[in-house]
Amino acid sequence: MKTLPRILALAALAAVMSTSARAEDVKAGDLVITQAWTRATPNGAKIGGGYLTIENKGTTPDRLVSGSADVAGKIEVHEMSMDNGVMKMRALDKGLTIEPGKTVKLGPGGYHLMMFDLKNPLKQGDKVPVTLEFEKAGKVSVSLDVQAVGAQAPGGSDHSGHGDHSGHMDMKKM
Repeated sequence: MKTLPRILALAALAAVMSTSARAEDVKAGDLVITQAWTRATPNGAKIGGGYLTIENKGTTPDRLVSGSADVAGKIEVHEMSMDNGVMKMRALDKGLTIEPGKTVKLGPGGYHLMMFDLKNPLKQGDKVPVTLEFEKAGKVSVSLDVQAVGAQAPGGSDHSGHGDHSGHMDMKKM
């Protein structure tokens, strides 16, 4: 008999947790933005990365063209890739297209937001307000949850540092 109350308590906890996770989803036009996060940066770091998932539920493409935040002097949309064992990063001058019915994930080692000229270190547990600018959806406010240095996903703590712009990339991969 003690098992049933525990199962019910766990089910209730799971429902509350999934509801709170969805509460941070941001809808802008046909776009749904989820899992917005960044990594903590060491004192003195001047650059950081921003990560999120964008789903286009519409019938026409949209494009993430830029971003801005009080914490950074400038935000650009970047792509990181490996070419013959060499990590390359470049700004996407024309932005990042989100095709209709598709989901684009910005994460370590791939597409990401590059935050330049950080005014303060990003501290684990904080939230960083960022304004994204889309070609069609316009300006959209999101909040990046600051995860641990080296995190590979929200709530994750992989200290490999792949694609980490906080000053301690894994040089063996380059």
